[in-house]
Amino acid sequence: MTDKIALITGASRGLGAGLAEALCGTHHIVAVGRTTGALEELDDRIKAKGGEATLAPMDITNADAMAQLCRSIYDRWGTVDIWAHTAAHAAPLSPADHMDLKGWEKSVDINLTAAGRLIGFVSPLLTKDSHAMFFEDDHSGEKFFGAYGTTKAAQIALARSWAAETVKTGPKVHILKPAPLATALRARFFPGEDRATLAPPAAEAGRLAAAILG
Repeated sequence: MTDKIALITGASRGLGAGLAEALCGTHHIVAVGRTTGALEELDDRIKAKGGEATLAPMDITNADAMAQLCRSIYDRWGTVDIWAHTAAHAAPLSPADHMDLKGWEKSVDINLTAAGRLIGFVSPLLTKDSHAMFFEDDHSGEKFFGAYGTTKAAQIALARSWAAETVKTGPKVHILKPAPLATALRARFFPGEDRATLAPPAAEAGRLAAAILG
Protein backbone atom coordinates (compact mmCIF):
# COMPACT_ATOMS: atom_id res chain seq x y z
CA MET A 1 0.00 0.00 0.00
CA THR A 2 1.33 3.42 -0.96
CA ASP A 3 1.96 5.94 1.81
CA LYS A 4 1.21 8.85 -0.50
CA ILE A 5 -2.24 10.44 -0.18
CA ALA A 6 -4.24 12.29 -2.84
CA LEU A 7 -7.34 14.15 -1.67
CA ILE A 8 -9.80 14.82 -4.49
CA THR A 9 -12.68 17.17 -3.71
CA GLY A 10 -15.29 16.71 -6.40
CA ALA A 11 -14.30 13.13 -7.27
CA SER A 12 -17.70 11.72 -8.24
CA ARG A 13 -17.31 12.26 -11.96
CA GLY A 14 -15.59 14.29 -14.67
CA LEU A 15 -12.11 15.65 -14.11
CA GLY A 16 -12.09 14.73 -10.41
CA ALA A 17 -12.83 11.08 -11.13
CA GLY A 18 -10.25 11.14 -13.92
CA LEU A 19 -7.59 12.47 -11.56
CA ALA A 20 -8.44 9.83 -8.97
CA GLU A 21 -7.87 7.12 -11.56
CA ALA A 22 -4.73 8.78 -12.92
CA LEU A 23 -3.17 8.99 -9.45
CA CYS A 24 -4.33 5.70 -7.94
CA GLY A 25 -1.24 3.83 -9.10
CA THR A 26 0.99 5.95 -6.89
CA HIS A 27 -1.37 7.39 -4.25
CA HIS A 28 -4.09 6.25 -1.90
CA ILE A 29 -7.13 8.24 -3.02
CA VAL A 30 -9.44 10.05 -0.62
CA ALA A 31 -12.44 10.70 -2.85
CA VAL A 32 -14.94 13.37 -1.78
CA GLY A 33 -18.24 13.80 -3.58
CA ARG A 34 -21.97 14.08 -3.00
CA THR A 35 -23.07 11.09 -5.09
CA THR A 36 -22.48 7.83 -3.23
CA GLY A 37 -23.22 5.62 -6.24
CA ALA A 38 -20.73 7.48 -8.44
CA LEU A 39 -18.06 7.21 -5.75
CA GLU A 40 -18.67 3.47 -5.46
CA GLU A 41 -18.29 3.10 -9.21
CA LEU A 42 -15.05 5.07 -9.02
CA ASP A 43 -13.86 2.79 -6.23
CA ASP A 44 -14.52 -0.23 -8.46
CA ARG A 45 -12.43 1.27 -11.27
CA ILE A 46 -9.60 2.13 -8.86
CA LYS A 47 -9.59 -1.40 -7.46
CA ALA A 48 -9.53 -2.79 -11.01
CA LYS A 49 -6.32 -0.80 -11.53
CA GLY A 50 -4.80 -2.23 -8.36
CA GLY A 51 -5.29 0.96 -6.34
CA GLU A 52 -7.05 1.78 -3.09
CA ALA A 53 -9.48 4.52 -2.12
CA THR A 54 -11.26 5.89 0.90
CA LEU A 55 -14.69 7.21 -0.03
CA ALA A 56 -16.07 10.33 1.64
CA PRO A 57 -19.65 10.93 0.43
CA MET A 58 -20.29 14.44 1.67
CA ASP A 59 -21.11 17.97 0.57
CA ILE A 60 -18.08 20.27 0.54
CA THR A 61 -20.28 23.14 1.78
CA ASN A 62 -20.83 21.24 5.05
CA ALA A 63 -18.12 22.85 7.14
CA ASP A 64 -18.41 20.44 10.07
CA ALA A 65 -18.17 17.37 7.83
CA MET A 66 -15.16 18.72 5.95
CA ALA A 67 -13.40 19.69 9.18
CA GLN A 68 -13.98 16.19 10.56
CA LEU A 69 -12.69 14.64 7.34
CA CYS A 70 -9.48 16.65 7.48
CA ARG A 71 -9.03 15.73 11.14
CA SER A 72 -9.52 12.06 10.24
CA ILE A 73 -6.95 12.32 7.45
CA TYR A 74 -4.48 13.85 9.91
CA ASP A 75 -5.12 11.15 12.51
CA ARG A 76 -4.71 8.32 9.99
CA TRP A 77 -1.99 9.57 7.62
CA GLY A 78 -0.66 12.86 8.97
CA THR A 79 -0.19 14.61 5.63
CA VAL A 80 -1.62 14.92 2.12
CA ASP A 81 0.70 14.83 -0.88
CA ILE A 82 -1.80 16.10 -3.47
CA TRP A 83 -5.02 18.03 -3.06
CA ALA A 84 -7.01 18.46 -6.27
CA HIS A 85 -10.08 20.69 -5.98
CA THR A 86 -12.42 20.01 -8.88
CA ALA A 87 -15.85 20.56 -7.30
CA ALA A 88 -17.94 23.19 -9.08
CA HIS A 89 -21.53 24.29 -9.43
CA ALA A 90 -22.83 25.18 -12.88
CA ALA A 91 -25.76 27.53 -12.39
CA PRO A 92 -28.13 27.85 -15.37
CA LEU A 93 -27.09 30.50 -17.87
CA SER A 94 -29.14 33.67 -17.67
CA PRO A 95 -28.91 37.44 -18.10
CA ALA A 96 -27.38 39.12 -15.07
CA ASP A 97 -30.62 40.89 -14.25
CA HIS A 98 -32.60 37.62 -14.35
CA MET A 99 -30.33 35.33 -12.32
CA ASP A 100 -32.08 32.89 -10.04
CA LEU A 101 -30.97 33.92 -6.56
CA LYS A 102 -30.84 30.36 -5.27
CA GLY A 103 -28.53 29.47 -8.15
CA TRP A 104 -26.38 32.51 -7.40
CA GLU A 105 -26.14 31.64 -3.71
CA LYS A 106 -25.30 28.02 -4.47
CA SER A 107 -22.58 29.16 -6.89
CA VAL A 108 -21.08 31.40 -4.21
CA ASP A 109 -21.30 28.64 -1.59
CA ILE A 110 -19.70 25.90 -3.71
CA ASN A 111 -17.38 27.72 -6.08
CA LEU A 112 -16.05 30.34 -3.68
CA THR A 113 -16.91 30.02 0.00
CA ALA A 114 -16.26 26.28 0.23
CA ALA A 115 -12.98 26.65 -1.67
CA GLY A 116 -11.81 29.37 0.71
CA ARG A 117 -12.82 27.32 3.73
CA LEU A 118 -11.09 24.21 2.38
CA ILE A 119 -7.81 26.04 1.88
CA GLY A 120 -7.84 26.71 5.60
CA PHE A 121 -8.82 23.13 6.47
CA VAL A 122 -6.45 21.35 4.10
CA SER A 123 -3.35 23.56 4.32
CA PRO A 124 -2.24 22.13 7.71
CA LEU A 125 -2.13 18.70 6.03
CA LEU A 126 0.18 19.88 3.25
CA THR A 127 3.96 19.92 3.44
CA LYS A 128 6.32 22.21 1.57
CA ASP A 129 6.56 19.54 -1.14
CA SER A 130 2.83 18.85 -1.39
CA HIS A 131 0.80 19.94 -4.41
CA ALA A 132 -2.54 21.78 -4.41
CA MET A 133 -4.36 21.87 -7.76
CA PHE A 134 -7.04 24.30 -8.91
CA PHE A 135 -8.56 24.34 -12.39
CA GLU A 136 -9.26 27.45 -14.42
CA ASP A 137 -12.43 27.66 -16.53
CA ASP A 138 -12.58 31.32 -17.40
CA HIS A 139 -15.97 32.65 -18.47
CA SER A 140 -15.75 35.88 -16.49
CA GLY A 141 -17.41 38.75 -18.29
CA GLU A 142 -19.10 36.50 -20.87
CA LYS A 143 -22.78 37.08 -21.45
CA PHE A 144 -25.11 34.81 -19.47
CA PHE A 145 -22.22 33.41 -17.38
CA GLY A 146 -22.73 35.83 -14.49
CA ALA A 147 -23.05 33.31 -11.65
CA TYR A 148 -20.55 30.69 -12.79
CA GLY A 149 -18.07 33.06 -14.43
CA THR A 150 -17.93 35.41 -11.44
CA THR A 151 -17.61 32.79 -8.71
CA LYS A 152 -15.17 30.57 -10.61
CA ALA A 153 -12.95 33.56 -11.44
CA ALA A 154 -13.02 34.61 -7.78
CA GLN A 155 -11.97 31.11 -6.73
CA ILE A 156 -8.99 31.22 -9.09
CA ALA A 157 -8.05 34.71 -7.86
CA LEU A 158 -7.98 33.31 -4.32
CA ALA A 159 -5.85 30.36 -5.44
CA ARG A 160 -3.42 32.72 -7.18
CA SER A 161 -3.05 34.70 -3.96
CA TRP A 162 -2.33 31.50 -2.05
CA ALA A 163 0.17 30.44 -4.73
CA ALA A 164 2.01 33.76 -4.42
CA GLU A 165 2.08 33.49 -0.63
CA THR A 166 3.56 29.98 -0.62
CA VAL A 167 6.30 30.29 -3.26
CA LYS A 168 9.08 30.03 -0.67
CA THR A 169 7.35 27.96 2.01
CA GLY A 170 5.15 25.53 0.06
CA PRO A 171 2.85 23.87 -0.65
CA LYS A 172 3.16 24.08 -4.41
CA VAL A 173 -0.09 25.64 -5.57
CA HIS A 174 -0.95 25.06 -9.23
CA ILE A 175 -3.60 26.79 -11.35
CA LEU A 176 -4.12 24.53 -14.33
CA LYS A 177 -6.21 25.07 -17.44
CA PRO A 178 -7.75 21.87 -18.80
CA ALA A 179 -8.73 21.53 -22.42
CA PRO A 180 -12.50 21.73 -23.04
CA LEU A 181 -13.82 18.52 -21.48
CA ALA A 182 -16.67 16.17 -22.31
CA THR A 183 -18.28 16.56 -18.89
CA ALA A 184 -21.82 16.96 -17.62
CA LEU A 185 -20.92 20.44 -16.38
CA ARG A 186 -19.92 21.61 -19.85
CA ALA A 187 -23.00 19.96 -21.38
CA ARG A 188 -25.17 22.19 -19.21
CA PHE A 189 -23.56 25.26 -20.75
CA PHE A 190 -23.25 24.01 -24.34
CA PRO A 191 -25.94 21.34 -24.87
CA GLY A 192 -25.67 21.34 -28.67
CA GLU A 193 -21.91 21.11 -28.83
CA ASP A 194 -20.21 18.33 -30.77
CA ARG A 195 -18.78 16.29 -27.91
CA ALA A 196 -16.49 14.39 -30.26
CA THR A 197 -14.28 17.50 -30.35
CA LEU A 198 -13.89 17.57 -26.55
CA ALA A 199 -11.17 15.95 -24.47
CA PRO A 200 -12.04 12.82 -22.48
CA PRO A 201 -11.74 13.73 -18.76
CA ALA A 202 -9.58 10.68 -17.98
CA ALA A 203 -7.03 11.50 -20.68
CA GLU A 204 -6.85 15.17 -19.72
CA ALA A 205 -6.53 14.23 -16.05
CA GLY A 206 -3.53 12.07 -16.89
CA ARG A 207 -1.91 14.95 -18.78
CA LEU A 208 -2.45 17.41 -15.94
CA ALA A 209 -1.21 15.02 -13.28
CA ALA A 210 1.94 14.36 -15.32
CA ALA A 211 2.47 18.10 -15.74
CA ILE A 212 2.83 18.67 -11.99
CA LEU A 213 4.51 15.41 -11.00
CA GLY A 214 7.04 15.40 -13.84
